Amino acid sequence: MKRLFLGAFLAVIALTASADTYKGYEMPPFEVLASRQGYEIRDYAPHVLATVHQKGSVSQSASAGFRALAGYIFGGNASGEKIAMTVPVQQVAEGSGYTISFMMPAKYEIGDLPPAKSSDITFSRTNPERLAVRAFSGYAGAATLRRKAAELRDLLARDGLQVVGGPRFAYYDDPFTLPWRRRNEVAFVLAE
Repeated sequence: MKRLFLGAFLAVIALTASADTYKGYEMPPFEVLASRQGYEIRDYAPHVLATVHQKGSVSQSASAGFRALAGYIFGGNASGEKIAMTVPVQQVAEGSGYTISFMMPAKYEIGDLPPAKSSDITFSRTNPERLAVRAFSGYAGAATLRRKAAELRDLLARDGLQVVGGPRFAYYDDPFTLPWRRRNEVAFVLAE
């Protein structure tokens, strides 16, 4: 009985210690306020983003944006400094294309980051915000993203919640992860 209790206690500690990580990668800090049927309501703390705007389809812009930002964090910046990878890669429709963003590790403020070699990469600090988030697995193609966004929008309307921004898409796994093991999310910003 003592072993069972000790094992459960250690499992809780391990889960608590990794609450802001996914597969060992740092992710934006958030608190789950409510778990509803089909989605969660989360409050996100401010964090620093590196962002690039890309034109093209959902998949083309995600791929090009990822490459640009990965180049920056893997040492392709003005000082050659390597920056730890974080998750998720975020994608938001904007104008005639998409913005692709990486969260910068929490130890960095904007002024601490090495300058980007490309003026296409910008840095910003997010404000605290409340998001409704629906997770899903599989490949995140354009049709799937539209369907998942519509499903979440319908759930929010059902529950009488007001959307003030989005949809935003988040991808947590590398392209070689099997579809059923992938973690993707669609989110809308909620009125507080």
